Amino acid sequence: MKRLALAALATTIALPALAQDMTDAERQVFRSEVRSYLMEHPEVLMEAIQVLDQRQQQQQATADEDLVSQNADAIFHSGADWVGGNPQGDVTVVEFMDYRCGYCRQASAEVDSLVAKDGNIRFVLKELPILGEQSVLASRFALAVKMTAGDEAYKKVHDQFYALRGDVNEAALKRIAGDLKLDWATVQPKMDSAEVSKVIADNHALAQTLQIQGTPTFVIDQTMLRGYVPETGMAQVVADQRKG
Repeated sequence: MKRLALAALATTIALPALAQDMTDAERQVFRSEVRSYLMEHPEVLMEAIQVLDQRQQQQQATADEDLVSQNADAIFHSGADWVGGNPQGDVTVVEFMDYRCGYCRQASAEVDSLVAKDGNIRFVLKELPILGEQSVLASRFALAVKMTAGDEAYKKVHDQFYALRGDVNEAALKRIAGDLKLDWATVQPKMDSAEVSKVIADNHALAQTLQIQGTPTFVIDQTMLRGYVPETGMAQVVADQRKG
């Protein structure tokens, strides 16, 4: 009976296309019967909504897979991004992040834990400052450090920003540089360089192409995760990717 009701509901939605085959009286009777059943069994509507939601999620996942496939080189091998974990890992996790994003801060320790526990994940960080001037300033500093002092120094700065509880300003940057024994006189001019600006611009353009509207966003091989996902959830996606 429930299947009949769902079929009737679908027919009702498509009724304009069938109207020419029904008289006014038949349409009125049909609508009345469907309405009566749905009023007595509202759970049918919930079931239909769940089915629709599942279909939409599947459509989005398929569309995301196509976007990832079409932009794979820019996502996984741009050459400008920090690469950690196991560089030869069988699964790559890419994170688009913003240092002023609370969910990015929450995800950071969990992603590091996942990468350390797994041992076979290639981890890529993409600077995507979208939350204002302080986000841009932090990204410029981090990228300038990477270009002048190397990947190890960059990761230390990355972690320092997530531990920072105050504003990102010149005083804070100088303090971080001092704590990490970085040469401020070398890093500071690099922040405004065309090279740093290009990395940020390229990441913004890629995010727009991938229809990324917030951080963190993760790409795990062919799967895109739009938003924060706990470590256990990410571990499951990694396992699913390995299964193929």
